[in-house]
Amino acid sequence: MRQKQMAEGGRGREQDFFGQVKVFRALYTFEPRTPDELYFEEGDIIYISDMSDTNWWKGTCKGRTGLIPSNYVAEQAESIDNPLHEAAKRGNLSWLRECLDNRVGVNGLDKAGNTALYWACHGGHKDIVDVLFTQPNLELNQQNKLGDTALHAAAWKGYADIVEVLLAKGARTDLKNNEKKLALDMATNAACASLLKKKNSAAGR
Repeated sequence: MRQKQMAEGGRGREQDFFGQVKVFRALYTFEPRTPDELYFEEGDIIYISDMSDTNWWKGTCKGRTGLIPSNYVAEQAESIDNPLHEAAKRGNLSWLRECLDNRVGVNGLDKAGNTALYWACHGGHKDIVDVLFTQPNLELNQQNKLGDTALHAAAWKGYADIVEVLLAKGARTDLKNNEKKLALDMATNAACASLLKKKNSAAGR
C-alpha cells in the first residue's frame, strides 16, 4: 500500500526533486520489515531521491531502490553535503560515477563556491575531469568566492594536461579572480603558461 501511495504521490512531484538528491551515510544497519523497504548496512551511502511523503522516503543504495522511514534517516544517518565534490577531491572515480548515476547535481557549489570540476582540476584528477565533461550542462567557467575558476586551479597546480582539456572545451581565459589575476598569471610551470598564451594569441588577446 505504501509503495502504491508513493508511486501515485511521487509521480507529479518527481521533477521537483531532480538534481536535489540528498546523500547520507548510514550509521547503522537497517533491516526491512516489508519487501518495499530498502536494506542497507552501516557505512553504506544512501541516495534519497523523493521526500514527498513525510514518513517514507525513496532511496537507492548499491543499485537497489526502496523505501526508508524518514525518521530513521534523520536520526541514524550522517548527511553528506557535497558528495560529488568529495569524490572529485579524492579522485574517487567509482563514487563519482555512483553520484552521477543517482542524479546528484553536477554544478552544485560547496561553501567556498567551488564546483566538483574545480576540485577535480585542483587535485589533478584528469579521469574525473573527463567523466564530468560527459555530463550535459556542465558549468565550465563558474567562479568561486575568491573568483577562481577550474582553469585557475589547474594552472596554479601545474596540471598542463587538464589545462589543455579545459581550453579545448572552451574555458574562458579572460576571467580574473578577486586579486585581478588571470589563469595565465597563476600558471606555475612553462607548459601551462604556454598553452594559455597560445589560446590568448588565437583569441587576439
